[in-house]
Amino acid sequence: MIGILRHGKTDWNVKHKIQGRTDIPLNEEGINSAKEAREKVSALGFDICYVSPLTRARQTAQILTEGSSLKNVVDERLIELGFGDHEGMEGVFGKPEHPLYKLFFDTENYEATCGAESIAELMARVKEFCGEVLDPLIKEGKNVLIVAHGALNAALITFLMGNEIKDFWAYGQSNCSIFKFYPGDMERTQEENAATYKILQMR
Repeated sequence: MIGILRHGKTDWNVKHKIQGRTDIPLNEEGINSAKEAREKVSALGFDICYVSPLTRARQTAQILTEGSSLKNVVDERLIELGFGDHEGMEGVFGKPEHPLYKLFFDTENYEATCGAESIAELMARVKEFCGEVLDPLIKEGKNVLIVAHGALNAALITFLMGNEIKDFWAYGQSNCSIFKFYPGDMERTQEENAATYKILQMR
């Protein structure tokens, strides 16, 4: 099994600010949510945890694995989608004229601007991570936990599920929620996640 978990909440999440690679720590709610998720994650029996290098993800992973023998391995390829000069902006979801609006509502036609990373670049590093890290571990029968970010996780889920880019946000994640993927068992994957995940409705 592969568990894909989004980091806990930050102050920028609360303010609906574009975070990207800006290194924002968890706020109190994010810390508490990670603590609440720890027992559930522990019960899933993961063998190893791969985590984004950004503070909010590393903090979440440290809380989730506290008191266990689970090793946290930082992988640079799990860093969030870079938004370039757009990072720190608020209210993008309500601005159809903004370059980032299409990323969330018309992903297949999104064009990266102002130093932002493209979807093709994001998918390329996700594919590389899966080929070099996930595939060998799954063949060994290992259960892998991944703690990262909204867009990164969406790309990972898109790749694993074989979805088209137009369905990039089909399994939008709230903070500290987990997506469970069972290699070779798509029916179980869909069934176990259907009750928790709906098409992402941006506000």
